[in-house]
Amino acid sequence: MNKPARRGRRTGSPDTRAQILAVARRRFLSDGYDAVTLRAVAAEADVDLALVSYYFGSKKGLFGAALALSANPAEILLHALDGDLATLPQRTLRALLAAWEDPQAGAPLRGMLAGATQDEATAALVKEVIEREMIDKIAARIGGRDAHRRAGAFCAQMAGLIVTRFVLRLEPVASMSADEIVRLFGPPLGLVLGVRPQRPLTATGRP
Repeated sequence: MNKPARRGRRTGSPDTRAQILAVARRRFLSDGYDAVTLRAVAAEADVDLALVSYYFGSKKGLFGAALALSANPAEILLHALDGDLATLPQRTLRALLAAWEDPQAGAPLRGMLAGATQDEATAALVKEVIEREMIDKIAARIGGRDAHRRAGAFCAQMAGLIVTRFVLRLEPVASMSADEIVRLFGPPLGLVLGVRPQRPLTATGRP
């Protein structure tokens, strides 16, 4: 006796995950980051919304997976925002440098950057993610007057540093250690954000 056909949306499998990613990548590139929802991707992929959430957690996670990013800059920043505001530039620098220098995570990041320079749709998508998931989040964290402008300038300087070090490989920045980069660029990035750097402690333990 033949088994009755199973009804309802598909459950999880490697093929289902790949189908979700294919739909997500196409929708992100065609509609932009802000317009895409997990519900819309689930509906087009013919899977339950809970399955998309189970695989990818959030829209940031889905975006990173769709672009094959094992380290998503937006998620890295989200973790860096949790902590003392005075050391936010240093935390962000260390986290992003570690991701770009990682042998596995760095290659997809460089691929995304190369795609943004060669394809208008990819460039628009990356721009929207930076605006929504990075600049907006930084502005909300630092607050105050002109927070959005300061957050945008911060991200612009970070992007310039990434291109200088990992794409153009200009010296001496390309050969500096992570500690040197943080020590050199952390204070000016703090000035851009308008946060006060921590004063070094004296031998007595006082600032």
